[in-house]
Amino acid sequence: MQTVDVVIIGAGHNALVCAAYLLKAGYTVLLLEKNSIPGGGATTEERMPQEAAGFKFNPCAIDHIFIHLGPIVQELELNKYGLEYLFCDPTIFCPHPDGRYYLAHRSVEKTCAEIQRYSPSDAKQYAEFIDFWQRVTNVLIPVFNAPPKSLLDVSGNFDLGKLKDLFSLIGPPDKVLDFIRTLFSSAKDLVEGYFEEEFVKAPLARLAAEMSMPPSQKTSGIGGIMAAMRHNPGVARPKGGTGALTQALLNLVKSLGGVVLTDQQVDKVLVDNNRAVGVRVKDKTEYRANRGVISSIDAKRLFLHLMDASDVDAADPNLCDRLEKRIVDNNESILKIDCALSEAPRFEHHNHKDEYLLGSVLIADSVDHVEVAHTDCQLGKIPDENPSMFLAVPTMLDPSMAPDGKHTLWIEFFAPYQIKGAEGTGLKGTGWTDELKHKVAERVLNKLADYAPNLKNSIIARNVESPAELAERVGFLKGNYYHLDMTFDQMVFFRPLPELANYTTPIEGLFLTGAGTHPGGAISGMPGRNCAHVFLHKQHPVQETLADAGKFFKSTAQSILNIQ
Repeated sequence: MQTVDVVIIGAGHNALVCAAYLLKAGYTVLLLEKNSIPGGGATTEERMPQEAAGFKFNPCAIDHIFIHLGPIVQELELNKYGLEYLFCDPTIFCPHPDGRYYLAHRSVEKTCAEIQRYSPSDAKQYAEFIDFWQRVTNVLIPVFNAPPKSLLDVSGNFDLGKLKDLFSLIGPPDKVLDFIRTLFSSAKDLVEGYFEEEFVKAPLARLAAEMSMPPSQKTSGIGGIMAAMRHNPGVARPKGGTGALTQALLNLVKSLGGVVLTDQQVDKVLVDNNRAVGVRVKDKTEYRANRGVISSIDAKRLFLHLMDASDVDAADPNLCDRLEKRIVDNNESILKIDCALSEAPRFEHHNHKDEYLLGSVLIADSVDHVEVAHTDCQLGKIPDENPSMFLAVPTMLDPSMAPDGKHTLWIEFFAPYQIKGAEGTGLKGTGWTDELKHKVAERVLNKLADYAPNLKNSIIARNVESPAELAERVGFLKGNYYHLDMTFDQMVFFRPLPELANYTTPIEGLFLTGAGTHPGGAISGMPGRNCAHVFLHKQHPVQETLADAGKFFKSTAQSILNIQ
């Protein structure tokens, strides 16, 4: 029986970030990963080694944005451990059926110039739209990079620029109320209030919908930050694929003495007298933790599947019931398509230039097109009659991911995890079968071929992963790639539940991190960093409180001096 200070369940990027900070603080750390390779949703693999040798794919995450809103890359000096980021520019290309297209550059001015060619009024409105949401983003950054219930930490993250943005958004009561009303509005209401042309509205609605909700849903307006962030901080991808981030973190963790064991699926958290003391894996091996257990899997699986109900009830008799009833899952998941290509897609009806493919491509013909892509999922229907999708050709930015002259295609298609009317059939009773997933993939590729006619003849091989397979491989409960929906009622100090929102639990020594904690999914590392901060605070409350206070007063003093 091995004993360390901290055992971490999972070795995704948030778990690795958390481990790195704890190791740097002098703790011994063991990470247990159920898969044969670490990384969770942040891996790069040869998905088809027989049919497409030398082609590297990102099975899940591809665009790294949120990680550049925090200090993790710099604080952990990940460049010293092999991480190199390549920034996309342009960032988004969205062809419209009428031959026009939306092309977003990192520069707002260049993007406005592209829109100006078709709609001078929308170009002017775009600048105002992005300016507003960039200020909102700047105000959210201090919140993202702190435990949600720690006002001291949040306050200490504000500098003069962020304070100015905050005060620009609020003011007299009516202005404050209007700002709040905007946050409670839907993405559809906002884009239709700002813009006239569908070729602009549709991609902005599609980006907002990345928050895992249809654009008509109230409170989805906050998704406006998804367009703003593609200008600043921009969209980046690690050279060599998303897995290069995981590899850099592994290099760092191992250099600090951390241990990562793969093929180790935790099946029980060990609790003694309301304290987490270790874990047991499937082969019955136990690993003991002197200081704590940190889980990077979602709260439902942790408490309902990996713990004795008596242990949970002893700590909080209401918790199991609240986890079952209060955490919402809208049934939206991902059907993932990876293709090895002999040549890159050519959007010949849209003034094709290869540079358009350096970032991501959206197939979003209208706001209604995006709406159906999400609402059908909630109803258990596959929205493949006229597929909308998010795709990329990663090798346009990073040719190292395929043999010379060849390319890879990455497609994310929203699909229901549970197909209505097919309960009890297919994989895990979801209705998904090999035949069905390939049928849906064919429809998705046919739709893309309407825009890029050379696509079908360029496919060397393809790999299709259904929502049920994605859930099985990575461990997403009901295929939810964010662990739980990123809706307003499940964010910040509501994520995953108010009583679990500060990375702590009612069981002493048991902590939470990962996409199901603040600030949510995507590649950010913030849940890992914030959880490490809370853990260290629990170990050294006086020392860490004084450090937080010092940071707060330093930030305040700098702001006052700059104002003067």
